[in-house]
Amino acid sequence: MKAVYYTAPRQWRLADLPDPEPGPGEVRLRVRATGVCGTDVHLHEGEFGAVYPLVPGHEVTGEIDTVGPEVTGVRPGELVALDNMISCGACPMCRRARPAFCRSLRAMGVFEPGGFAEYLTVPAVNCHPAGDLGLETAVLAEPTACALHGIDVLAPPPGCDALVFGAGPTGLIMAQLLAGAGAARVTVAAPTAFKLALAAAAGAQTVLADRAAPDRTARRLRELAPDGFDVIVDATGVPDVLAQCLPLAAVGGTVLVYGVTAETAVWPVSPYDVFRRELTIKGSFSQAFSFDRALRVLRAGRVRTEGIVTHRFGLDRYGDAIAAVAGDSGCLKAIIEP
Repeated sequence: MKAVYYTAPRQWRLADLPDPEPGPGEVRLRVRATGVCGTDVHLHEGEFGAVYPLVPGHEVTGEIDTVGPEVTGVRPGELVALDNMISCGACPMCRRARPAFCRSLRAMGVFEPGGFAEYLTVPAVNCHPAGDLGLETAVLAEPTACALHGIDVLAPPPGCDALVFGAGPTGLIMAQLLAGAGAARVTVAAPTAFKLALAAAAGAQTVLADRAAPDRTARRLRELAPDGFDVIVDATGVPDVLAQCLPLAAVGGTVLVYGVTAETAVWPVSPYDVFRRELTIKGSFSQAFSFDRALRVLRAGRVRTEGIVTHRFGLDRYGDAIAAVAGDSGCLKAIIEP
């Protein structure tokens, strides 16, 4: 099979690898589409705990090709969305309902072979039927599961005034989930007009952010919420954007650090401000117990996905896909279609 194969950070090639064979309890997927996200850009640079050699790709949708022994509940030809996380269920973190921090975590596309390949063997229990959703919606199941976990961590109070920085796939999904969780108003701030148009179509108020003059953006947001926002989500991973979050938070407000920054990035925070205004800072990593709920909200239309996938590439254009996600403002969501 053909697969994107890394030997070290930034060192990859389109390789010919043996077709994988499913073992007991496993199935082989013929990969139909795998989303490319900011995490893949970090993996490309050697961050996010990548283990080499590596076939990346963790937002996987595929068709069951072959079923291994002892598999029930799924059948060949079925389109499924893949939960790429496998935890042991027995270590202290798993017992505390934090499977993403499992001591023996297996993460397909990060530590183990992933979906930037023609085929992939996976545990059958990690496959969620998704044939009714359509490919471009099913491929967003994993990002939606991660965003739902962010909502779980954030626990936004009903009636809150919420601000989301960033109108990438995560920002758009998070804004819709905040509205569904009962936010009285959701404002999305981002620098790209066509992305904000999608946020507005889903019911959000929007502010066109000025990259060159962040203070101007902050003033506009302060005009919208003179007492500050109750909930602020950073879905950009940009330290300069994070720097705007605490000053825009209301007394008793909460800031969720959701976007992935560079591992070496630093965010100056005033401890006195956190103390004096009783602010809360939270982080959200990956997803936990949210994949099935992600499929529910997608099926119910609570998260609208029309227009999110903007770029499609074959395996042979993987480098173009990474470049588009890393630096093309016209790229909202790229997928690889092997």
